[in-house]
Amino acid sequence: MFKTLQIALFIMFVGITQITLAADRAFYLDSEAGNDANNGSITKPFRSMNRLSQIALRAGDAVYLRGGQTFEGTITIKGSGTREKNILVTSYGAGTAEIYSGNGTAVIVRASKFVAIKNIVLLGNGRKTGNTGNGIWISESTNVTVDSIAVSGFQKSGVFIDSASQISIMNVNAFNNGFAGIHVLGRGSKTDCRDIYIAQCRAENNPGDPTVLNNHSGNGILVGNCTNVLIEYCTATNNGWDMPRKGNGPVGIWAYEADQVVIQHCLSYKNKTSAGSTDGGGFDFDGGVTNSTIQYCLSYGNQGAGFGLFQFVGASPWYNNTIRYNISENDGMVSSAKAGVYVWNGLRDTTQVKDCYFYNNVIYNEDGASISYAPEFEHTHFNFYNNIFVGRNQLIIGRYSGSVFKGNNWWSITKGFNIKELKKLEDWRTRTGQELLNNEPVGSNINPEFPFPGQATITSHTQLKTFFNYQLPAESVLSIGGIDLQTNFGIDAGGLDFNNQAAKANGVGAAFGE
Repeated sequence: MFKTLQIALFIMFVGITQITLAADRAFYLDSEAGNDANNGSITKPFRSMNRLSQIALRAGDAVYLRGGQTFEGTITIKGSGTREKNILVTSYGAGTAEIYSGNGTAVIVRASKFVAIKNIVLLGNGRKTGNTGNGIWISESTNVTVDSIAVSGFQKSGVFIDSASQISIMNVNAFNNGFAGIHVLGRGSKTDCRDIYIAQCRAENNPGDPTVLNNHSGNGILVGNCTNVLIEYCTATNNGWDMPRKGNGPVGIWAYEADQVVIQHCLSYKNKTSAGSTDGGGFDFDGGVTNSTIQYCLSYGNQGAGFGLFQFVGASPWYNNTIRYNISENDGMVSSAKAGVYVWNGLRDTTQVKDCYFYNNVIYNEDGASISYAPEFEHTHFNFYNNIFVGRNQLIIGRYSGSVFKGNNWWSITKGFNIKELKKLEDWRTRTGQELLNNEPVGSNINPEFPFPGQATITSHTQLKTFFNYQLPAESVLSIGGIDLQTNFGIDAGGLDFNNQAAKANGVGAAFGE
């Protein structure tokens, strides 16, 4: 299933990003030398956004804002381009143009198609100092590309995709906004938003929306009520620290009520939640997520768990999700998780949360546990294979009935092995039946001897390809110490490890080296 999904996503996103930028009419704006009585040509540019608002944009039109200048107001696009002749808004000349929208939204794309917004800066008055809008609001539109945008100072989101499809968001730096850096949301079902591509983006220091007092805010990248979403090569950090309430909190990169979401090659680190609140983690598949995958991602230093597996009251069933070849370092110690992985189900119903495949990950926590199960958590068929779990003392917190552990390596920094006060892997096998395959013992209890554990300092997804802190030593028995997932369970493990090198069929952990 996963390979088929990847191919479908690849074809779909190529179709989005290959929009031809051909202009029939060109309108130029120069806030210093322009004049609204001009004809809008490059030699006689308009001066203001107000003049531009008097023009109904159509297929093939291009709006050019003079680089290095600031234009006040809002650009509203309600029109249709074509694949060959889209509507374009961008900068021209030296530098990048800035749209300052004050207390409102900077760019609105409503009921439109084949629109491209490129190479501009969007600035609002600030989430607590008057602004009540989004940087870019894409509503009920299709085939929209946003590329090379810096967006800050908006109370809601830097980029808000609202019940739209075939949307491509690339090279966006969303910072100092309120609710989220990038937010995708359908209005009722998983098919309201579909075919969304988010890549090479950074969501940083989006602390919280001061007007949201009954739910989370301060997220990095959040998608909900959507289908077919690919998030890759993105970074989220320092979000969520000023959520104006106690309760469920934000996460760096996450999804809920979504189907066929892939999050890959992303970095989520040092995200936060408000004092006394929950969450604030790295990555999360939340209520109603189905048929989705998180892979090749790094989470470290987040106040919440590195990987949250959650189901909230009122959500549709959560099932068939995969977490593989990821790394969590020292996550979860501020929130209620107290572990790198946190599992929670507010429904108390095993039929609502099932079929999770969690394999070939490294969960390292030198201060807390590896996995934490909330007291109310009920689940079934959660399968943990070939992972390396390292915790300070206890390796698992809470009741884990419904989970199956096979082929994992367990290491307690202070105790060697410690699960529910059992100090030997052999005793845990005997007591619980875990770490057995066909009645034969599997799994291990050895120090993985990572080269640089607990020392993550990278700040961009671009550094993931050289992050070798958790690569197993060449002579490690763990590199062949696990179970063959294809042979035993029919699982196609993808073929690559965290460092984009060949994965070993029976390797344990996320990175194996040459």
